[in-house]
Amino acid sequence: MSTDFTKTTEQSSKYDSLEHMPVSELLRNINNEDKTVPLAVEKALPQIEALVSQIVLRMKNGGRLFYIGAGTSGRLGIVDASECPPTFGVPFDLVNGIIAGGDKAIRRAVENAEDDTQQAWIDLEQAGISENDTVIGIAASGTTPYVIGGLTKCNEKNILTGGITCNAGSPLALVSQFPIEVVVGPEFVTGSSRMKAGTAQKLVLNMISTATMIQLGRVKGNKMVDMQLSNDKLVDRGVRMIMGEIPVSYEEASEMLVKYGSVRKAVDHYDPKKLEL
Repeated sequence: MSTDFTKTTEQSSKYDSLEHMPVSELLRNINNEDKTVPLAVEKALPQIEALVSQIVLRMKNGGRLFYIGAGTSGRLGIVDASECPPTFGVPFDLVNGIIAGGDKAIRRAVENAEDDTQQAWIDLEQAGISENDTVIGIAASGTTPYVIGGLTKCNEKNILTGGITCNAGSPLALVSQFPIEVVVGPEFVTGSSRMKAGTAQKLVLNMISTATMIQLGRVKGNKMVDMQLSNDKLVDRGVRMIMGEIPVSYEEASEMLVKYGSVRKAVDHYDPKKLEL
């Protein structure tokens, strides 16, 4: 695997003597660095659009989305995947996050897990990967063997691949059919890619999953009409969404939400001549 490229995520911080900075200065400097991240993401919008368009096409044909990563990158993929069912009411296995080292690596690092070039494909096979699916490798460095090995095997199996990295011209970008490169530069703490790089990855993942779900019809207007009603806050939000769409009282909207189970179904079943309760 070639590493003949500039790894800006590992370059020395623009700041030094961090241990001597007062808290106010630490926070201000971190914030100043964080402000640059959305601008870096903006430069990658054409790459993100190209990948989302391909994901939507495959999902409309029954495909699923997989994120694979190690460490922070793997955890971010799991977070995004786990939030899709409650937010958009999709099946739990439509968007999947897989981390090197398995679920125990979500909380604690698993030694050498990211260095295994074969394990990602084994993990994907166990999840029932198919040619209709899309696999996105996430690695700030762009060099993680677990991720690159997984995407390489997916390419061989005619499975669509994408990659999210924070270094330009990395091995991950080269192996991805649809690479997304968000170059955020050196971290405030040298090499701590959980910071700007992690923020950039989270922003991109938000864009990918949200834009995809909107394209699949999982949002109406600007509302999460298919969200899971898993707590009192969300039930109240759902009731008020119904009231915003049709002329019913809070009590009527509550009864409709209980009967039909979602904002979308409640609104679709509304009959102005005869309220079906």
